[in-house]
Amino acid sequence: MASTYHSGVHKFAVFTVCWTILLFVAGALVTSKDAALSVTDWPTSHGALVPPLSSLQGGDLFEFSHRVFAGGLGLLTLALAALLRVKEKRPWLRWLGLIAVLGVAVQAILGGQVVIRLLHYWLPVIHACFAQIVFGAAVGIAMFTSKWWVSEQPQLEDSGTPPIHSLAILNAAAIYVQVILGAGFRHKEIPIWPHMAGAMLVLGMVIWTAVALRKRFAQSRELSRARILLHSIFGAQFLLGLAAYWSRLTTADAPQPMPVMVTLTVIHTVVGALLFAFSVLVVLACYRLVPRGREVAATTPRQVTTG
Repeated sequence: MASTYHSGVHKFAVFTVCWTILLFVAGALVTSKDAALSVTDWPTSHGALVPPLSSLQGGDLFEFSHRVFAGGLGLLTLALAALLRVKEKRPWLRWLGLIAVLGVAVQAILGGQVVIRLLHYWLPVIHACFAQIVFGAAVGIAMFTSKWWVSEQPQLEDSGTPPIHSLAILNAAAIYVQVILGAGFRHKEIPIWPHMAGAMLVLGMVIWTAVALRKRFAQSRELSRARILLHSIFGAQFLLGLAAYWSRLTTADAPQPMPVMVTLTVIHTVVGALLFAFSVLVVLACYRLVPRGREVAATTPRQVTTG
């Protein structure tokens, strides 16, 4: 069966990814501004689905904005799933679109429970971490609908140990664990030292993965770029983490969250989400370019049509 590239579907998937990033910004602002319980009812806000904007001040505005972006993501994923259902020939990708819709619905319910149960125990952490799974699904759909993915790609041989697929998955898993530890610290469930230790683990995994990509696949333009970007994003995230913690320490006695702490923490949180999403892309690129097993699989040319 010929693989078909639908430019409109891919662009809509990319737009959904960008919207999700904005939702991360809104959510990080809510946490950093201690505004999670500014609106204590759900799914309404102060008794109305759309309260008067004049009544939204301070934390209310941050929390309501977060809900607006979340609602927008729900509509976007519904539309994306519908587009995949109509345009896409790959059944598994149509199912992934539906799973993304379900993921957004579950995430919304988790967010509602955070409000209703007044930040009960680990619920905010679960809410923050499940958001990464939804983001990963959105990023995956964007990649699967790209022209690069459906086009014929040269297959590469992996003669190293462990296989690059396993190494890339371990790298993504380590980053996800670090996301969990970071969320636990931000929501005051655990101290900072596990998150610091996790940063060292991720540093080791990123170096290991990047070195393997350089030694085994130096001839691959895509994997070479992936290696450089993986290093760059992690390096930026590491420095942002240090800066965010410094800002937290230096403003600890302030009566309210200070702008420098809020800004650095929000950027650190969002770049962490981008790092995890990019690690997912690295996994997908490895599976697309490197056949599983030690031998290069025989491939038949793919006919790509544009729809």
